[in-house]
Parts: sequence; structure tokens; C-alpha cells
Amino acid sequence: MEYDELSNKVIGLTIEVHRTLGPGLLESTYEKCLARELTLANIPFKVQYSLPMVYKGIEIDCGYRVDLLIDDNLIVELRSVDKLLSIYDAQVLTYMKLSNSKIGLLINFNVERLKDGIKRFVL
Repeated sequence: MEYDELSNKVIGLTIEVHRTLGPGLLESTYEKCLARELTLANIPFKVQYSLPMVYKGIEIDCGYRVDLLIDDNLIVELRSVDKLLSIYDAQVLTYMKLSNSKIGLLINFNVERLKDGIKRFVL
């Protein structure tokens, strides 16, 4: 599946979750519901994927965990916060670099309209 097609499908599924649940719940709730939607859509994914880092040729487990790694290509970080901070952008970009992913999504479910809470990143 192409990057744009994959990210568009995932965005559609997040919109479905947001329509059903609305804002104001815990991030973990949205994560589990999105995982269910991904399963129903037959899109492969990993939840809380452990992301090692390589420093000077040595793999170091620093405890980094990606909320969702979709089809081994798309990083998805979920939030349920009042406002997205620039540190969240940096986190997604770093995870993308560490995993060699070309595309990432930062999704904040704590908004009235989900399209206002979605940021897409491309390397």
C-alpha cells in the first residue's frame, strides 16, 4: 500500500473512532479502539512497539515506544491533550528517523473536530 493511501485510510479510521467516542477520554482508550478498527480493516499494525536506538553501532534500548506502527511503514502517535506542543512534533520525527519510516501521524483526540487535531509528517 502506498504511503498516502495508507495514511489516508488510518486517518479515516481515527475519524470513525472520534465520531463514535468524542473528545475527552484517555489516550489508551483511543489507542485500543483504533487498534480494533485497524483489525477490522485488515491493516497490519503493532501497538506500543519498542523502538531501539543505534548509537555508534550499538543498539541501545532506551524505552522508546511508538503508540502504533502501521504496516511497518507508518508511525502513529496519539494524544488526548488540550494543545499539541512542538515537542510532540519532534518526538514523531525522531521516531520516524529511528524506524526509517517515511511518514508519520500525530493525532490529538481531545478536539471538537478531529481534522483540527491531525498533523502529518513526511521525510
